[in-house]
Amino acid sequence: MATPDRTLIFAHRGANQEAAENTRAAFDRALEHSVDGMETDIQLSRDEVAVLWHDRFLDKLGLPGKRIDDFDYAQLRAMNFAAHFSAASRPEGVVCLQEFLAAYRARCRLLLEIKNREWEEPSRHQTKVRQTLEMIAAATGDHILVSSFDLGSLVYAHRIGPQFPLVLNLEPEHGAGFARATLAEQPFLYGLCVHISTLDEAMVGSVRERGKRIAVYTCNSEEEIGRALGLGVDILISDVPQKALALKGAAPSGRRPAP
Repeated sequence: MATPDRTLIFAHRGANQEAAENTRAAFDRALEHSVDGMETDIQLSRDEVAVLWHDRFLDKLGLPGKRIDDFDYAQLRAMNFAAHFSAASRPEGVVCLQEFLAAYRARCRLLLEIKNREWEEPSRHQTKVRQTLEMIAAATGDHILVSSFDLGSLVYAHRIGPQFPLVLNLEPEHGAGFARATLAEQPFLYGLCVHISTLDEAMVGSVRERGKRIAVYTCNSEEEIGRALGLGVDILISDVPQKALALKGAAPSGRRPAP
């Protein structure tokens, strides 16, 4: 993983400003920018296939109030998950996790966020975790990270697969004190992924003092990207990875951009 001298740039759901998020087009476009890695989101179809989708609902597909788990995988494949981005986009069905890993795990680092929802049965939470870990079982080191906002899911993941690097995502209201306490209580965590609004020296220090890694979401403005680079985060997640790469490349050798 990166040191403070080398921040890795991850595309948020692919290059989502240039193609529909979490589609093959967005992932392929991100790789054209030579990103270090890509972040994506995992949910379960009704028939328990792990697929890539971020939102709680399918409003973007013209299905307000409907969720991913209201449909079987075959139905989701028949929908056009790119239509909301541009009518000119090539039609794309939902991408399943297995397909994503087969296409991209050898091409860049990956950050897989497991989306567990409050309306789901706990058994589905566990199924999602198990499927994810089983599919990445051959991964070594920290080339593939697994994250979640749901600590219980990560505790379960650690119990069944203690070798996997697990990252807890923090909400914008979670500051340095919360980060410090969480890492003290959950030493198995590989690191934290924090919101850009909370990123400062205190937050970085609370993570580094435990010897853990820190990622930050979602850095889009020059100020946000510069602050993340200046503080030497391990992973910078951006909707505009090409901008982050350009700012990182413009920094004088041996120096970080000013926050």
